[in-house]
This record gives sequence, structure tokens and C-alpha cells, in this order.
Amino acid sequence: MDETFEPLIIGLCCNWCSYAGADLAGVSRIQYPPNVRVIRVMCSGMVHPNLVIEAFTKGADGVLMCGCHPGDCHYQEGNLKAEKRGEAIRLMLPDFGLEEERFRLEWVSAAEGPRFAQVVTDMVDQIKKLGPSPYGGARRFVDYWASKAD
Repeated sequence: MDETFEPLIIGLCCNWCSYAGADLAGVSRIQYPPNVRVIRVMCSGMVHPNLVIEAFTKGADGVLMCGCHPGDCHYQEGNLKAEKRGEAIRLMLPDFGLEEERFRLEWVSAAEGPRFAQVVTDMVDQIKKLGPSPYGGARRFVDYWASKAD
């Protein structure tokens, strides 16, 4: 394995809890690896499996989907929908030649900045053990989404 490998992880965080948890980690100056690129979504239940698969096929080494804790969803049951979609994603990953460990679904509230940092740290360590995505080129993914930003 390449000792200099630094994975690119796409973090899909719900607006109401997980994104605020990521923000809390930042404003609290909690140290965690800079390998995650956070994308705010209104609800984790709105993340379609195709978006996760597209992230992988465009070169992401891992995808972290974060939502509100069950029972705390601002859209009532969005996180329960995310949980079902997460199960479907895990079933699809081997068909794409990807390990299930490259995808994680975690519940992170707005008050859990330290938890967000720990989840990111654990995932980075896990992806480093797996090595680069077989779809290669995390830079290709960054370039693709950077072009969509404007």
C-alpha cells in the first residue's frame, strides 16, 4: 500500500443536525483529518443511492452520509428513509467492485462536534487500510464537482 495515500471522503450531511455538528467541530477547533469534503443536503433521506454511486465512480475513496438521530429528524422520518437507502447502497457496492466499508451512515446531532470529528477520523483510518478506490483519481472527482460549483 502507498504510504502517502490520502483518501478523499465525501460527507453528505443533513442541514439541521450533521452539518451543524460538522460546523461545531470546526468552530470548536477540534482536530480531525482534512480528507472529508462536506456537502450539505436538506435531509439524509433525500440522498438517492445514485448520488453515492456517482461519487464513487467519479473517484471518491469513501462516502460518509450523516443524518439526525432517529426520532429527531426535522422531516419526521427522513433519517429512517436514509437508513433503508443505506442498506440498499451496501448491497450495491460489491456489484461495483467496492468494499462495503467505503460507505458509512452515521447519526450526528448539532451538539456532537466531537463525535463528528471522531467519525471522520475513524473513517479516514479505515479507508487508508483499504487503499485507493478502484475507480481511481480522487483528484478527478474534486475537479468534476469544482466545475459544478459555479
